[in-house]
Amino acid sequence: MFENLTDRLSKTLKTISGKGRLTEDNIKGTLREVRMALLEADVALPVVRDFIQAVKKRAVGREVTKTLNPGQAFLKIVQSELESAMGDVNESLNLAMQPPAVLLMAGLQGAGKTTSVAKLALLLKNKEKKSVLVVSADIYRPAAIKQLETLAAEVGVEFFPSDITQKPIDIANAAIDHAKKKFIDVVIVDTAGRLHVDTDMMNEIKDLHAAITPIETLFVVDAMTGQDAANTAKAFNEALPLTGIILTKADGDARGGAALSIRHITGKPIKFIGMGEKIDALESFHPDRIASRILGMGDVLTLIEDLEQKVDKVKADKLAKKITKGKGFDLEDFRDQLVQMKGMGGMAGMMDKLPGMGQVPDAMKDQVNDKATNQMEAIINSMTKKERAKPEIIKGGRKRRIAAGSGTQIQDVNKLLKQFTQMQKMMKKMSGKGGMRKMMSGMQGMMGGAGGMGGAMGMPPGLGGFRKK
Repeated sequence: MFENLTDRLSKTLKTISGKGRLTEDNIKGTLREVRMALLEADVALPVVRDFIQAVKKRAVGREVTKTLNPGQAFLKIVQSELESAMGDVNESLNLAMQPPAVLLMAGLQGAGKTTSVAKLALLLKNKEKKSVLVVSADIYRPAAIKQLETLAAEVGVEFFPSDITQKPIDIANAAIDHAKKKFIDVVIVDTAGRLHVDTDMMNEIKDLHAAITPIETLFVVDAMTGQDAANTAKAFNEALPLTGIILTKADGDARGGAALSIRHITGKPIKFIGMGEKIDALESFHPDRIASRILGMGDVLTLIEDLEQKVDKVKADKLAKKITKGKGFDLEDFRDQLVQMKGMGGMAGMMDKLPGMGQVPDAMKDQVNDKATNQMEAIINSMTKKERAKPEIIKGGRKRRIAAGSGTQIQDVNKLLKQFTQMQKMMKKMSGKGGMRKMMSGMQGMMGGAGGMGGAMGMPPGLGGFRKK
């Protein structure tokens, strides 16, 4: 996410020099580079202009403390202004009303609206412990109704049936009445995709809004459309009283223009951000965490939350006890770590949240991808139970059989075994005195050692065994 902007800003902010004070002279060139980086990221021009003015106003003449050099002081200001541009703090949904709380979803066709309904329902069910009913008022696309029914079953929330012969207002009112009788906490109403220039369709959603008076009206928009996302949201906001934005497909957005433009242009907060196709890939939007990611400083808080929610606690405890007792770490354990990592958004999603990933060479990042993780899992699946428990017995003939069974080459099997050996050594360090410190030291050595797939892959799988104290 935001790779282009992160790379450009990281390089730019290293160039500030000088002692004791930030001056117009020592930030002039950097401000110009920051401005170009934001424009290339497709951030709207008014946003760029105001951002640069705010940074300049705060930076010029600022005393630099003994603990910070000018570059660090300037970076702190840029981070603060990025947060401010995106809204300072996370604004959660307002559900403080007599149930059911009605949420209305609006957006263009293809923005990921129906999927976002299901993702939001799952988030409310798991995080907020709410009972949720979803309903589709999209009478123009029968497939949308069926899609929502399928997704509702997948996430385990109630689906209210509808069909294309009904009117959207009648569908929504019937669903709300049903929710009242069943004491359901939240009703999410999906609507048809529409353009803001389509008068008839906009009048339809205005009438629907007036009829059901939702407590939240959320606009779903594709992050990859850049500043156009902000302009579209602004047009919808002029027709509907939007309360917030859901930014989808942000994992595919290398620029960041939408995230940085929407709040400034619409005055409405981004409440959620979609970080992948998986049904649980919806996060609350925290401007401070996103600013940290943009500046290459990672997002450890979200990573910890992912670990808390998505790691199998029973397996993690079992592995921790096993390692503490010195019973060793085998390939079965290693495969469990890979599977759990995939459940957390895969290697790419985790690397995005780890601090300092901007300093890792691109060649190494390319090797540490989800394709490599899937390949490693396939190789372990092709082994016998005995081979997983005792990898040392895997020699020539066994390697050929495993490679053929997993559709890989013998060198891929060798890479996996090398990687596993490194991981095993790190886990052994954990079982002794000062284990965590030794393991972190080992991780740093592996990351710095540029050991190909075997070098960099060692860090994230081990996270599956950590527990937040």
